[in-house]
Amino acid sequence: MRKYITEFIGTFFLVLTVGLTGNPLAIGAALMVMIYAGGHISGAHYNPAVTLAVLLRGKISGAEAIIYMGVQLAGAIAAALIVIVFKGVPPEASQQLDITKAMIAELLGTFALAYVVLNVATAKANAGNSYFGLAIGFTVLAMAFCFGDFSGGAFNPAVALGASIMKLFAWNNIWIYLVFCFAGGALAAIIFNLNNPEDK
Repeated sequence: MRKYITEFIGTFFLVLTVGLTGNPLAIGAALMVMIYAGGHISGAHYNPAVTLAVLLRGKISGAEAIIYMGVQLAGAIAAALIVIVFKGVPPEASQQLDITKAMIAELLGTFALAYVVLNVATAKANAGNSYFGLAIGFTVLAMAFCFGDFSGGAFNPAVALGASIMKLFAWNNIWIYLVFCFAGGALAAIIFNLNNPEDK
């Protein structure tokens, strides 16, 4: 149970920071500190696409991955509702995306995030390192600066759900984040497994 509580809390504060600030530095910092707070308990995924990558990596069971994803989405919904309490009911999102650029942005950004997570937080060679939270937080920061203007920079289906509830993202674009964030996480796991065949 403590793993699921940790995943809820970490995702909650990540999405809360997205909704209340929209600032890539604050978002990367929130993710970093929540990873340091919860990494020793749950692995600090806070992202269904990262959970998928860890599942394909073989570090979590399918049943546990489903529960992780469920509590991550619940944390995102709770955070979105709290943001609405603070900021009021927002107007409809006016998000205008170039669909092709948004798809590529979410695929690459999520790939980078999941690839870093797998290498710094699950690889045997990096076991016990003290920099994993910083590396992951800075990955989100860098990818947000790279791709935020093209897709909104979710790189996380839970963030995309929360952002849609807060009307930062248009609901008709939610499929982009679901399909291409999960695809980026899966691709990262495939590449990690190919590059590290001995790391089981």
